[in-house]
Amino acid sequence: MNINDIMAKRRTFSFEVFPPKSDIGMEKLCREGGVLDKLYTLAPDYISCTYGSGGTNVGKNLEVLDCIKKSGKATPVTHFTCIGNTKDDIREKLQTYLDHGVDHVLALRGDLPFGWTGTNGDFRYATELVKFIRREFDDKFTIAVAGSPEGHVQCRSLEADIAVLKQKQDNGADYVITQLCWNMDQFRRWMDAIRKAGVTMPIDVGVMPITSIAGTLTNALSHNACVMDRRLCEIITKYWIFPNPYDPEPLDKFAAQKRADFRKAGLDYTIELIDQYRACDIAGIHLYAMNRYDDVAYIANNSGIVDLV
Repeated sequence: MNINDIMAKRRTFSFEVFPPKSDIGMEKLCREGGVLDKLYTLAPDYISCTYGSGGTNVGKNLEVLDCIKKSGKATPVTHFTCIGNTKDDIREKLQTYLDHGVDHVLALRGDLPFGWTGTNGDFRYATELVKFIRREFDDKFTIAVAGSPEGHVQCRSLEADIAVLKQKQDNGADYVITQLCWNMDQFRRWMDAIRKAGVTMPIDVGVMPITSIAGTLTNALSHNACVMDRRLCEIITKYWIFPNPYDPEPLDKFAAQKRADFRKAGLDYTIELIDQYRACDIAGIHLYAMNRYDDVAYIANNSGIVDLV
């Protein structure tokens, strides 16, 4: 079902997965009774699938999307980046997706591999990609785009980033999936600002389950430059592992218990965050499943978002 049509009626609930690099990983994700089958029991409206780093692993991406499409349990949404793609590449690849029944796309510039100064493709920005998709394929695709409540880390200002988001809308985008944001005051300011700027697209909030200290720090700092609010910092401080949470053999004799306690506190924090998001003018909740079921199932069942569908 078209995501736009669902968002016009109610809030959506969805997941993101990634294409495993190994055959074993693919089997765990796509086999009967695997992770995808378990995620379907939560009745998501759609499931998006990323590429690998730098636009790699496209074949596995399509294989995962084929599994989702074949199930009939959720709408498959492919990520699609500018990285290394010429206009002819884009035209051919997107037609392949359509031939496989995948007609929803998240149009992205993509994270530049280390050392790159550009995309090494025909388009530098997602705005150009959106315009091209809409011109070449008309309304055959529903197009999602990324939004950054704190501003994209490589954009010169939040105001410039909002102007880019408006341009994506003007070029034919349909809805927004946000980057990570734990600063609810900033999220609310951003919502007000984009609406004042004329961005009317529905906002689907991307939510990463908080499950480990190391993972949380990496997610905040590796690509997104996210502000960690006081509540999240307090949880990290309470369960800090000495000498540091990245140490595979820490000196901290309570490390195992701290990891378990942090995981529970982090999942509960994620639920509290979703409560705050749902009080805003949002169109859906998009959970990053990380190819796991238990964490997102706990969040979905205890936050009440499964009742959206």
